[in-house]
Amino acid sequence: MQELKMEDLVNYCKQYGYIFQGSEIYGGLANTWDYGPLGSRLKNAVKDCWRKRFIQERPNAYELDADILMHPKVWEASGHVASFSDPLVDCKHCKMRHRADNLVADFDPNAHADGMTHAELMQYIKEHQVPCPKCGACDFTDIREFNLMFETQRGVVKDAKNIVYLRPENAQGEYVNFLNVQRTMRAKLPFSIGQIGKAFRNEITPGNFTFRTIEFEQMEYQTFCKEGTDTELYDYFKEYGKQFFISLGLPEEKLRYHDHEKLAHYAKSACDIEYNFCFGWGEINGTHNRTNYDLTRHQEYSSVSQTYLDPDTNEKYIPYIIESTYGLDRTVLALLNEAYTEETLPNGENRVVLKLRPFLAPYKVAIFPLIKKTHSEKAQEIYHELTKHFMVSYDDAGNIGKRYRRADAIGTPFAITVDDNTLENGLVTIRNRDTMEQETLPIEEIASYIQERINY
Repeated sequence: MQELKMEDLVNYCKQYGYIFQGSEIYGGLANTWDYGPLGSRLKNAVKDCWRKRFIQERPNAYELDADILMHPKVWEASGHVASFSDPLVDCKHCKMRHRADNLVADFDPNAHADGMTHAELMQYIKEHQVPCPKCGACDFTDIREFNLMFETQRGVVKDAKNIVYLRPENAQGEYVNFLNVQRTMRAKLPFSIGQIGKAFRNEITPGNFTFRTIEFEQMEYQTFCKEGTDTELYDYFKEYGKQFFISLGLPEEKLRYHDHEKLAHYAKSACDIEYNFCFGWGEINGTHNRTNYDLTRHQEYSSVSQTYLDPDTNEKYIPYIIESTYGLDRTVLALLNEAYTEETLPNGENRVVLKLRPFLAPYKVAIFPLIKKTHSEKAQEIYHELTKHFMVSYDDAGNIGKRYRRADAIGTPFAITVDDNTLENGLVTIRNRDTMEQETLPIEEIASYIQERINY
């Protein structure tokens, strides 16, 4: 099997309706991508799995949907206004702009660029003659800070007092609603707040398709706990996150932990889960022990107490937070990367098949009338009945082999052929995408047969 290249995956996604270039008819906008009919279904399926695993199946877990625009002081308290920026350098030869930490990390993954100061980054680049990825020269400008937050104006008058920001992360929405959720849900520690939502970062470096974009979705999860229980919960969510990815279909051997050696000043411990993409290892999850830093800062800036009264001990304290964040777009990209398969069949024919787990597939089953004029009416009848249960596609164009290939290519796990046997005996032929084996089934058993095989 040929090694997958990113350009092949990009072309595949465009051809089959998974992901399109943003604003493509105008030449596109860098680092923006639109999810097509199949891509949007895949994203929603991942969200459903996350909600089941992190909200439905976990005790004392509550979902939130906070606004994108928040009071500007939220971002002062979080530290984003003062220090949320990228260290950028320009190549003096080709004028290409790069993040200094990415240059170092790509040159030497063991250099731990994420923990270096700006001076250390420049020193490393010069001492090791780190080349420009575009032209190969090693002649860069000094590092300049580039603010990653998008600013906009609230109201009709352009004034510094009216500046608001598009949120660069979802987490602050959970933090500022800690008291509201705790009060209304009568929640006792430890409890968790989860949220799926858009975030925005003014990235200007290229991002390997949807891996790094200026608009992206996060599946955030914050667990509020008492100091002393935090380390155990941190270790728990590291493993819980890894098992979540495995359950989606990412193999364990292509996942790894990357523990941070140098920590943010507020962090007690931090770890990424990385997946081995076709372009190399990339972060798809971050789990952090944030101590009580966040709620303490919001208490300071809002003058509203964030203390929790323990009903069992009558202690008052500001909770610690264990954060576990999942990049939705990166997870979808990892799943596409993993599922995309080119294979040669025993008869010498080549086929492209997207081997997504059935519960993730955009369409669960495809309906094919064997002969359009003869079998379409019955096929349409079965199609409309099955759409009450799950997503179904219908295809009557071309020979049956080509229709199978199209269904395989978009990841549909089952295909049903309606033929004379259906009209005479009420039986259909159902084909498995991965094994290509076929069996006959009564019409009335189709829904339960498929439902049993697509449950997460």
